[in-house]
Amino acid sequence: MFPIFLRSLVFNVLFYAVLVCLAIVALPTFALPPRAMLTVAKWWARATLVLMRVVCNIKVEFRGVEKIPEGPLLIVAKHQSFWETFVLPGFFNRPIFILKRQLMQIPVFGQFLVKTGMIAIDRNAGVKALLDMTRRAREAVRSGRQLVIFPEGTRRAPGAPPAYKTGFAQIYSSCGVPCLPIALNSGLFWPRRTFMRYPGTLVVEFLEPLPPGLPKDEFLSRVQAAIEGATGRLVEAGRKEQEQLIGSAPSYAPTGG
Repeated sequence: MFPIFLRSLVFNVLFYAVLVCLAIVALPTFALPPRAMLTVAKWWARATLVLMRVVCNIKVEFRGVEKIPEGPLLIVAKHQSFWETFVLPGFFNRPIFILKRQLMQIPVFGQFLVKTGMIAIDRNAGVKALLDMTRRAREAVRSGRQLVIFPEGTRRAPGAPPAYKTGFAQIYSSCGVPCLPIALNSGLFWPRRTFMRYPGTLVVEFLEPLPPGLPKDEFLSRVQAAIEGATGRLVEAGRKEQEQLIGSAPSYAPTGG
């Protein structure tokens, strides 16, 4: 375990060093169109992928990229790790996230979110917040943007029971655009609530897009079935690979909660 601990420590030092450097580089982009700032964010994602491979022996594989539709789109992704929040946007021209309002209050980072047009939501505002979020999401998507949603609302450990919310179905119905489901197994390699990074092959799989206009109940069931089925398969394969690499069962990857 010590080599993995050491690799993780080195990785995190370099990861945050790169982040600070790119944050300084990004300062002039506040005076430029949002696309310039998003470009710097993509540099951060690419640098992280290199560090993961070189320092932590984490390979990253993206499957089904050819299935990504052009133009306005709703992306519904499994959420296991902080990793996908800054890597997935690199596959889209004008990505936008729905996120909690408190993030907008973080110095510099919050201004970045405002500049790039992210949609903030007050989770304590109830129905009013949902209606406002839906309206803003509809306007953003119809202007040609790609909206990224994590339907469970927060990170879920690999193997944890799914906890899908229903609000994203209202956004789907309101926007009238295709939906791209995404499965992944990032939580095995970049777990939540720890700085440890574990070796293996992190896989992101872009699944078959769903057409607009499906009834809500059908949409919800098809999205969850597609994402959970593919994610279960990816997690199982990832665990087997890690057992071979590490020499024991990966007890560090929790199965619930």
